[in-house]
Order: sequence, then structure tokens, then C-alpha cells
Amino acid sequence: MNGNKLPTIKEIAKRLNVSVSTVSRALHDHPGIGLRTKTRVQELARELDYQPNQAAISFKQSKTYTIGVVLPNLKEEFFSEAINGIEEIATGHKYNVLISQSRDDIQREKQIISTMINNRVDGIIASLGANTTSYEHFTTLKKYGIPVVFFDRVPSLPDFNKVYANMNTGTREAIEFLIEKGHRRIGVLNGPEKMRSTHERIETYKQVLIKKRLKIDLGLVTSTDLTREGTHQAMQQLLSQRPRPTAILVINDYIALDAMQYARKQKLKIGKDICFVSYANLPITSYLETPPMASVEQYPFQQGAKAAEILMELIDTPAKEKAQAPETFQNVVINGTLVIHTKR
Repeated sequence: MNGNKLPTIKEIAKRLNVSVSTVSRALHDHPGIGLRTKTRVQELARELDYQPNQAAISFKQSKTYTIGVVLPNLKEEFFSEAINGIEEIATGHKYNVLISQSRDDIQREKQIISTMINNRVDGIIASLGANTTSYEHFTTLKKYGIPVVFFDRVPSLPDFNKVYANMNTGTREAIEFLIEKGHRRIGVLNGPEKMRSTHERIETYKQVLIKKRLKIDLGLVTSTDLTREGTHQAMQQLLSQRPRPTAILVINDYIALDAMQYARKQKLKIGKDICFVSYANLPITSYLETPPMASVEQYPFQQGAKAAEILMELIDTPAKEKAQAPETFQNVVINGTLVIHTKR
């Protein structure tokens, strides 16, 4: 045998002078194959370090054993953690994971979905780009029998499988925490208008202020496009308010870092002149000398793992069973938890 050539079923069959089908069934412990033949085949396969031809198996089973994952940006630790959760479940089911980044560009997101269809992935897990407001490129997956599960950034429509953190609980805890600390002028540095979480955050902000009988000043609410420049512009707007906010609720830890950088350039002392509370509770904040006062834990690993579990269930459900039962969608909500970084 050529040292660079992978052994095949045909080679095993030739060496043992049996048929290819006999070798195939022996390798799969078929009850119709005698113990002596089965042992000879399996021993030779181990000796040759035979590996099954996954492409052939996939073709026969109409599966590629590959799932696609579409994320906004892998440089964010939140999504790296989510990938860890997805891979743990996928690997346990012997699936490979194909990862692509939309970078918050809807055209790029559409191209990724098209490419994944062409590569015959068995299913897709996605977190929407910040500017995605139409979902035709995802609904078309149904035509190809490719299930999709969304996590974190999910569509607002009901007819999708979704896993996401409850923004209301975390936001409520964050604002109440700031009020308990004596803050009355609380700003909100929100995400792009097209994101579902942006609107949820504002509504909860209003509800808490009304409950606490505090004045609602929408001049204290602004948005960033998630770039450093956009965040600095949003901070400029917030700090120009009179009186200026004494605390700011920020969309995530990375944006909070940019916001705090701008505040320092304005000669403000973090934690004294102005305070920050953010979302995600990423490990990176533990290395900061002055981290945000608190951060809302959104459990990215658990979100990714649960999305992968749902996708595996959808992939493994026989087509006949899917056709007979009415289509249902899972909507899994994980409650966020406020994690305090500084002493009370």
C-alpha cells in the first residue's frame, strides 16, 4: 500500500478475498455476517488504520454532518463564548461547525446563507447583524429543508426558533441598582435602532423611572452604530446634557470601554464623576483597574449550547414526522443577572 494513500473498503475486501458489501456490513456489526469474518475484517481495518469515507456516508444518508453558524463579529468575546457552547453540543453529535461573520452587513449575511446552502449544511445557527430587518434569506432555508435557530440577536417575528437573554430583567436590575446608588440622571447608550434589544431596553428604562417616580428625559437616551467613532459621538451628546448624567447604561462591555475612554479624555474620573453599567459581563472587565460598576450576565455559552441542542433535535426529526405534525417553534428565554463589580 502507498504510504500516502488512505486504505479503502475495496483494499480490505481484496486482501481477505471477500466482497466489498461483506466488508461494509462487517464494519457496521451487521448480524448477517459471521463472527469469524467480522473479526478478520475489523482486525485488518485496525491494522491498516482504516477511516470511514465520511463523504460517502454523508451522501448515502443525505447529510453532510456540518452545521453553519452566522455571527456578527468573532472579535467580541461574547460570540466566542457562544461558539464554545455550540461546538460542545455539535461535537457530541459528531457534527462539524462552519463559522462565518456577517460584520453587521446584511448583504454579507445574505451571501453567507447562500454559500451555506450551496455547501449543503444540515442546519444553521444565527445571530442577526445589527442592520438586519428582513429575513427572506432565512425563510428561504425552509425550501431546502435546512432548519435554523437564532440566538442572542433574534428576529421579532414568532415563526422562528429562538434562544435569547431576557433584556427586561437585566435592564431593570441595572437601573434599580444605579438608583439605589443615588443616581437620578441616568443615561442610556443604546445600540442601533434596528436591533430588537434597543427598543426593549428603552421601554424597561421608562418603566423603572416611572415606578421610581423619576423624571424621564429622553435627551439622556442615545445610540451608537457600535463603532468607536459612533460611541464617542454618542458620549459627546450625552455629556452635553445639562445637568449631565452621573451614570450611563451601555449596550455591552466593549462599547463601555470606548465610552469610558471618551469620558477620561473629558477629564472625568470613572466611578466618581461618572459611572457605567453594561451588558455581557465578559471576563476582560476583570482586568480593568476601573471596570463598569456592574454588568448584566447574558450567558453566551448557555445560549449557544441550547441553540445547538434545538438544532440537533430539528435535524434528527425524520422528514415524514415533520410533514405529519404541525410546525412549532421554540422560544427559549434565559434571564439575565446583574453582576456587581464594585463593593456596595
